[in-house]
Amino acid sequence: MTTDVFSPEKRSAVMRRVKGRDTSPELAVRRVLRAAGIGYRLGGQGLAGRPDLTMKGRRVAVFVHGCFWHGHDCPRGSRKPKANADYWGGKIARNRARDARSAETLTADGWRVVIVWECDLRTPDFAARLVAEIKGQAASTSEVEG
Repeated sequence: MTTDVFSPEKRSAVMRRVKGRDTSPELAVRRVLRAAGIGYRLGGQGLAGRPDLTMKGRRVAVFVHGCFWHGHDCPRGSRKPKANADYWGGKIARNRARDARSAETLTADGWRVVIVWECDLRTPDFAARLVAEIKGQAASTSEVEG
């Protein structure tokens, strides 16, 4: 018996509509950077993990992660699906492993990796912390944490 309120076909259709780019969190990060006068490029083609935003001159790669999809340690990210739990647990674990490999490869290639979590967007000082991290003025952390 499934605890999902949708049929498997409906759930599949819903999941297909989940966007991979131009998400609300990504657009919010782009607005902050644009307002701060920080230029960026989209997509990161040719770079490990295809970062959401890149600043080639600064050698900064920005990943905007959804808390659920990338297994963040926050209430939203630690929520475990009841339906098809084995599949989702494995998928999130694979996403986390891929994220770690991408960050390691980029760092080894001389890039600074900044990870922005979806839940961070709700913190009052998010914009200032993100701009400081991008400009290299923040502490030596690679995540903008709330």
